[in-house]
Amino acid sequence: MNVNRNNLSQESIRQSYMFSKRSLEIDPFIVMQLAQRANEFEAAGKTVVHFEVGEPDFETAEPVIMAAKSAIDLGRTKYTVALGVPELRNRISQYYLDQGVIVDSNRIVITSGASGGLTLLAALLLNPEDELLITDPGYPCNDVFARLVGARPRPINVDAENRFQPTFSDFVDAWGVNTRAALLASPGNPTGTMLDQKDLAAMAGFARESGGAVILDEIYQGLHHRPVAYSTGLAVSDNLFILNSFSKYFGMTGWRLGWVVVPEEAIEPITKLAQNLFISPNAPAQYGALAAFDDQALATYEARREIFAQRAALMADGLKRLGFQIPVMPDGAFYHYVDASHTGMTSRDFCWRLMDEFQVAVTPGSDFGVHNADRYARFAYTRASDTIEEGLARIAKALAAWGINT
Repeated sequence: MNVNRNNLSQESIRQSYMFSKRSLEIDPFIVMQLAQRANEFEAAGKTVVHFEVGEPDFETAEPVIMAAKSAIDLGRTKYTVALGVPELRNRISQYYLDQGVIVDSNRIVITSGASGGLTLLAALLLNPEDELLITDPGYPCNDVFARLVGARPRPINVDAENRFQPTFSDFVDAWGVNTRAALLASPGNPTGTMLDQKDLAAMAGFARESGGAVILDEIYQGLHHRPVAYSTGLAVSDNLFILNSFSKYFGMTGWRLGWVVVPEEAIEPITKLAQNLFISPNAPAQYGALAAFDDQALATYEARREIFAQRAALMADGLKRLGFQIPVMPDGAFYHYVDASHTGMTSRDFCWRLMDEFQVAVTPGSDFGVHNADRYARFAYTRASDTIEEGLARIAKALAAWGINT
């Protein structure tokens, strides 16, 4: 029988395909929905203040751009080896050595962004029905990487009392008979806080003794605003799988390039996964990233880090004046996790009203989990100071219009 597909509803078309259960169960990425809404306002000629997306407003450092252009001009656009070009792996090894940590370059795998790294690590460490410990709140997509390989995310609720990070006791209590790995972050998203050094060492040791692993997300490494106890988890324990990226500190979000550090025994299986899943990372991006470690580029990043610290203080002062509470100041990254309960709304309602009525984009806590999510919102200080001040002024107008005392 011939079927006229023009007469089929979208729902019937969707049902006519055997979409995977996991694809249908994935929750929307709220921050990207907000960004899409912002784009609609901007297309209509309105100015939106962006406090939602974790993307710095700085351009990629000039040495990186020039190195990538040179690579393209020289024809370095073919597949590279699956683990990444040796020059870049060696340079990252030197980057760790500069921090006082010895990491053999053979343990470093260049990936297609941190997301590519998490895909590899999930495939490497998790079997169907295994459990992956994640924090709530935490990065919105963490559970998706577990589900992608048939594993199950198991959240650890974290609160301001412990700086929104799990303690060793929390970790042990959450670790079950089916747990095979834990995904932690330091500094974390959405809170910007770092794991306690002793807790991290104890967690890594416990996981190893239990036949499991700890993945430590360090994509905000280097973006600290105050003295920190350790520069990388590898200075605390060698029993860690490290996830990092060129997106945040290095300001290369759209280049989609990152890396993981794995124990020596993981090199062979992760190589096979990288070969089959990705073939190779982006070639020009890799050659561009080599220049990210030049003195000129590093000086640029350090100057920007100081600017982020200034922006953090500016935004915190302004939010507190408007009645918001910041229960824990961040150690790094570029976020404030803010208690917005004085608005009398759920954070989701508050954020969408703020967007629709005053064109200020802020991410609700519900994007990062369910634990106390209705009271918190994440404000990203990734925009210039005058933009932050404009956003704070709009929020003040919103609160006044809604009859909320500050």
